[in-house]
Amino acid sequence: MPSPFPGMDPYLERPAVWASFHSKFVVMLANAIEENLSAQYYVEVETRTYTDDGSDGVMIGIPDVVITNDRSRQPELTQAQIATQVRPQQVIVPMPIMVKERYLEIRDIDNNKVITVIELLSPKNKAAGSGRISYEKKRQSVLSSSAHLVEIDLLRAGKPMTMLGIDSHSAYRILVSRSSQRPNAALYSVALWQRLPDLPIPLRSDDEAVVVSLQPVLDTLYRKGRYANRIDYEQLPPSPNLSVDEQNWLATVIAQ
Repeated sequence: MPSPFPGMDPYLERPAVWASFHSKFVVMLANAIEENLSAQYYVEVETRTYTDDGSDGVMIGIPDVVITNDRSRQPELTQAQIATQVRPQQVIVPMPIMVKERYLEIRDIDNNKVITVIELLSPKNKAAGSGRISYEKKRQSVLSSSAHLVEIDLLRAGKPMTMLGIDSHSAYRILVSRSSQRPNAALYSVALWQRLPDLPIPLRSDDEAVVVSLQPVLDTLYRKGRYANRIDYEQLPPSPNLSVDEQNWLATVIAQ
């Protein structure tokens, strides 16, 4: 069953869904690029790993740790002891977790040189903390190199990546930064009701960009992942809150 949405499905942004969706989308995008990529290049699925303490409050699909106050196990105290006994408060300490985020590199098959880096942003990348710090370092490294950068942001929540000259705000953003044109770059602003665009993936200057259609990638993943049976569309979509126009449009889509 297809998604009720013509473009990005905002319900896929739920923490319980996004972690696996992110990994699957990256791999499926790699397959779509390879279909039209010349023999001079190949696509590699890479992994960025960093340690995070969860202090940013962003869920990444790991079940909550719940600490309960079980009064049935507390010793009985006398009135005098109750008056003087200091009881500890139950707290949760941040536990370090290893976060792995997949991204793509298009490389020259002759010398393995990285030609283009393709990133699908995660909630950790858009929240204050180690995830954003790690990604911003990688982003700056790519922007300072001869490699192109394609940055796909299909998350409404969080702080968007830094870029200047934006004249409108949209639900989703896709940045294509060609190394030869920096600091100028192309930004695709996608509203909630719009299809994802056909995206030109830049290669070497003497080769034409390979065009990948993002919407069929998303639609195929939605169908194969059986998200229609996993998502409860009777609930509100995850935060942030929609605008009035978006709320009205979403209610119409869901009711169909």
